[in-house]
Amino acid sequence: MESLERIAAELEAGNDATVRSLTRTAIDDGTEAKKILDEGLIAGMQVIGEKFQNHEIFLPDVLLAARAMNAALELLEPLLGGTGAATRGKVVIGTMKGDLHDIGKNLVGIMLGGAGFEVIDLGKDVAPERFVEAAKEADAGVIGMSALLTTTMPTMKDVVSLLRQQGLDGRVKTIVGGAPVSKEFAREIGADAYGFDAANAVERVRGLMA
Repeated sequence: MESLERIAAELEAGNDATVRSLTRTAIDDGTEAKKILDEGLIAGMQVIGEKFQNHEIFLPDVLLAARAMNAALELLEPLLGGTGAATRGKVVIGTMKGDLHDIGKNLVGIMLGGAGFEVIDLGKDVAPERFVEAAKEADAGVIGMSALLTTTMPTMKDVVSLLRQQGLDGRVKTIVGGAPVSKEFAREIGADAYGFDAANAVERVRGLMA
């Protein structure tokens, strides 16, 4: 098996020590860091995302694959010009103000990182103004908002409104998600996209960045 294919396969299996070792070997053999990232790590995480979306694997499998990817990224980041895995753009994510649920948001962050995006995770209980500030500071292309409580959903509209007021709505796209959130709600508040689960959110972000 070709070395990058093997890295992808071992990542899918969640074998972090093997992925790190294979990555070190590929670097020593002169393989370009970005090629290892794209054709080894991101390729493996893409398969993980598809399998998770199809319910062929479960959350622990995703977490093991993410751990394997991070083990390899420790070796690659110094060779990527300090940009880490940020090959496809920056995404600000967070859970809305008043909402302390973050499991779904954390999973989205893991899968976005695995897809090659740089993720700025603001955590939970995040005010609308903070989303916009962070996007401006990082020059992010997308803001991802999560809510599990229906009472916190209206603040998603505040983020969209703030971007519009500051003339950023064309440059910074928005995606919303969470158990009570729907495609109709996203359309109603003027969000650019809706992700019904973590894997779908990654697909939508890819589309927004394109």
